[in-house]
Amino acid sequence: MTNFYGKLALSFAGWFVDSFEDLFRQLNKELPKSGIRVPKRVYNSIIVFNSFLAYIISLVGVIIAYFIAKLNPFSFIVYLIFIPILSAITVFIIGYFYPIQLVASRRAKIETNLPFVVAHMGAIASSGIPPSAVFKLLSKFKEYDVLAEEMEKIVTNIEVFGLDPVTAMKEVAKRTPSEKFKQILLGFASTIESGGSLKIYLKNMSEQTLFHWRMKREKYLQQLSTYAEFYTGILIAAPLFIISLFSIMNMIEPNLGGFGILQLMRLSIYLIIPILNIGFIIFLSTTQVEI
Repeated sequence: MTNFYGKLALSFAGWFVDSFEDLFRQLNKELPKSGIRVPKRVYNSIIVFNSFLAYIISLVGVIIAYFIAKLNPFSFIVYLIFIPILSAITVFIIGYFYPIQLVASRRAKIETNLPFVVAHMGAIASSGIPPSAVFKLLSKFKEYDVLAEEMEKIVTNIEVFGLDPVTAMKEVAKRTPSEKFKQILLGFASTIESGGSLKIYLKNMSEQTLFHWRMKREKYLQQLSTYAEFYTGILIAAPLFIISLFSIMNMIEPNLGGFGILQLMRLSIYLIIPILNIGFIIFLSTTQVEI
């Protein structure tokens, strides 16, 4: 259901979204997998509308800053042109890539818990209970995070929309962000349709997913050793060497190219080195494997 803000954005920017469909093609492909329960056209309109608001707010902010800070006319014109445009582009990019980032995050969480969920499914299915009951039980395990939500979607398709378990699984498989989980659901559905053994199928899938899970973590641990060597050499040894070099240079000549050596040292210690460390932490957070 679209709220007032969504309707307002749609009335304002719906024409733009319709006119530039290709611009939103990738976003529309990923949006259903992100868990954002907003129609594609409405979400796209909200992005455009938010960008327009950012432009207007930045424009007003620059005008107010002109009178408060008493900017010179040249700086005012430059700020007036570029700051609102950059603000609008930034808001658009954030809105555009937010669902894509959510999809990647949900995929990682699904594939982290997938081996254990499949093993759990196999243990439950071996007792002979129907598939719908398997999904209902697993949906209550909030420790499985996004996978529990995916199981809950299957249960909703069965109990609320009246779909049979096979169709319910196929519908969720179309929108899940994880290709591995999609293949498991489709294989589960095919096994039911062909009258095969769910116990054997889930046992085989459990072994395969657990093997890939272990391999992925071993590879990440090897990468961590490389990152540790890089960090030691570039972000520990190199800064110490540079600071020592600056100290020696300061005793010989306190200025370098018009800049004071002490000022360069302070800039390195309090700005450049912290920025490099923060960048390295961000890099690690984007490459880490969830455990």
